[in-house]
Amino acid sequence: MIRQEIKVNLNLECGGVLENARIVFHTSGAKTGKVIWICHALTANSDPEDWWPEMVGPGKTIDTEKSQVVCVNMLGSAYGTEGPARENPATGKPWMLDFPDVTIRDTVTTFEAVRKHIGIKKIDLLIGASNGGFDAIEWAISAPELFNRCLFLCTAPRISPFLGATVEAQRMALEADPTFREARSLDGGREGLKCARAQALISYRCFKGYGLTQREEDPDTLFAGRVASYERYQGEKLVRRGFDAYSYYCLCNALDSHNAGRGRGGVQKALQAIKARTTVVAVDSDLIFPPAESREWTAWIPGAQYVEISSNFGHDGFLLETAKLSALIL
Repeated sequence: MIRQEIKVNLNLECGGVLENARIVFHTSGAKTGKVIWICHALTANSDPEDWWPEMVGPGKTIDTEKSQVVCVNMLGSAYGTEGPARENPATGKPWMLDFPDVTIRDTVTTFEAVRKHIGIKKIDLLIGASNGGFDAIEWAISAPELFNRCLFLCTAPRISPFLGATVEAQRMALEADPTFREARSLDGGREGLKCARAQALISYRCFKGYGLTQREEDPDTLFAGRVASYERYQGEKLVRRGFDAYSYYCLCNALDSHNAGRGRGGVQKALQAIKARTTVVAVDSDLIFPPAESREWTAWIPGAQYVEISSNFGHDGFLLETAKLSALIL
């Protein structure tokens, strides 16, 4: 995948303009074949070969040599697109907590800017998973003529109270780190970020998954420590790959804005605007987007197909159940 960027002036949904905002994206470089647009999840980036290597790449299910694959780094991310880690032109320092409030719809506005820049007039397949699915659903509603097919994975048309609660707990972890509010450098809130990531991972997996991978091997263990080590490792891992607490905080706030029915007469009416051939995929062990919820709103999209796959790994099944997902994409 080839990294590129553009700069645009963004009229934000909450008011104001983000001037000369940098938008980072990756394309496969292919100029022919199907156009496949991938919307990434919370802490991923615009290179799906990096975070979805079993699915995306030369010769893979999403073949980067045969299809024009596009992925845009979402607004507020730590990986290049305008966000708290970028320089505030008014101060010459990173925005951090001064970065303006952005919404899911603002991110979709950046998608449109990239699409027009590339010159894409039709998208054969739009894929969005988790909060990337928030972006995909919003875009499919706002530009229904643009898409032939949509694949929404482990997602929803509106943030639920349960997901909102997990997001707030993660923000509280950031705020509990005294260095976060000091905002002296992008290193602020680092320990809080590790804790927030560890909290998030619990909701991404499930009881059975932890039991399979983190169970103590010694039946006489006095104090169980394997899973504790795993949780701490996951927090450290996010920090080591360059994520900062302020970008994470911004993205959590953006999740709260997700409501595809806002200003459209409610979610059910909004989803009826989708014209693409749509498949909604749920994972049977997903704690964040349970199948019962997904089954309900799938019925509101004209002609949509609902598919439920089985996984021991909860919400993260959309990343790990490659063979099952490949069958739906091909």
